[in-house]
Amino acid sequence: MKKFIEKQFDAQRHLFEEGGKLHWAWPLFEGQETFFLTPRHKTKHGTHVRDRMDMKRLMIFVLYALAPAILLGMYNVGYQGYLAEGATGFTAVQCITRGLVAMLPVIITSYAAGGLAELVFCIVRKHEINEGFLVTAMLFPLTLPPTIPLWMVAVGIIFGVVIGKEVFGGVGMNILNPALTARAFVFFTYPAAISGAGVWDVGGKDLFATADVTKIDAYTGATPLLTASSATGSPVDALTAAGWDWGTMAMGFIPGSMGEVSAVAAALGAVFLIATGIASWRIMLGCVAGLLTTAAILNGIGSDTNVMMSLPPHYHLVMGGFMFGTVFMATDPCSSAVTPMGRLIYGFFIGALCVLVRVVNPAYPEGMMLAILFMNVFAPLIDYFIVRRTTRARAARMATA
Repeated sequence: MKKFIEKQFDAQRHLFEEGGKLHWAWPLFEGQETFFLTPRHKTKHGTHVRDRMDMKRLMIFVLYALAPAILLGMYNVGYQGYLAEGATGFTAVQCITRGLVAMLPVIITSYAAGGLAELVFCIVRKHEINEGFLVTAMLFPLTLPPTIPLWMVAVGIIFGVVIGKEVFGGVGMNILNPALTARAFVFFTYPAAISGAGVWDVGGKDLFATADVTKIDAYTGATPLLTASSATGSPVDALTAAGWDWGTMAMGFIPGSMGEVSAVAAALGAVFLIATGIASWRIMLGCVAGLLTTAAILNGIGSDTNVMMSLPPHYHLVMGGFMFGTVFMATDPCSSAVTPMGRLIYGFFIGALCVLVRVVNPAYPEGMMLAILFMNVFAPLIDYFIVRRTTRARAARMATA
């Protein structure tokens, strides 16, 4: 099979190489070839490390790590839709199928619109298709509600690709996470379509006649963070009354964005990424430490008017998009810190800022997106001071040697 594929590409190669009729479309040809086959580019001079892992394979591994979040997200979208209708007797297969019907158009739109923007820049600049788009175009829809209009998905991903990455020079040059840049653009431009109780479920769409629909008195689509922040008493009691204990939220059986509701699914992806050496465990550890430390301090301070200050630290771990952002967004190698100590500091402040935004700003109960984007900007500064401190320390040791 491999030789057959190679022959097909070799037969058409002359059309796309320098001087060929379709030379302008070389990025498209190269992108397809390296998707199916290992790239032929090899270093010929100087010191280099031989490795079977190329960039496209590395990004595909990230997609593998996303598989648990995607599958559980599909189930939860269908599950929340049936709950919204008061349905009974539905099966896991029905939930997954219903979730797939809701999620697939959003994912396809993200890849199609973002891929077109990526291709245009590749043709104009005459460079290869950037491998990072494989992950960006999947991460972005997973941070959105299932009911978002598809044209907003297209506008958002184009903004993320162009403004979040290409204007800086492409992959490796961007200072912001492109997927989060796209999500922030949609959030602040079309807030009604991405926030509020009515956007988190696909209720009202009877896709399966076998699911019995019973009359219900009321249904709330509010997310756990919104429920906790608007509680009149203990936020834990408010969450328990809504049927969301810590275990339920950890598994992700709650209203929320399509792929970031399950902390367990994100943790499974984290294990895979750390084991393969793709993502930094220091950043993840820093995020968790920053969140737990800041939440514990706020618990100790307390407040009679802000109930979020009494929310236990371990509840923050499983609410909103914290775990998803920690594993897949904060660890973006292009926009995060690169020094070992810098990664710990970078992650710590992401976790701390996430809690501060959730607790201090009652109008915006989720804080992970803003925390990561904010620290993306400061990542180079963190590395600068770490390198400077290390250089001074070494110079001092050499002076006394």
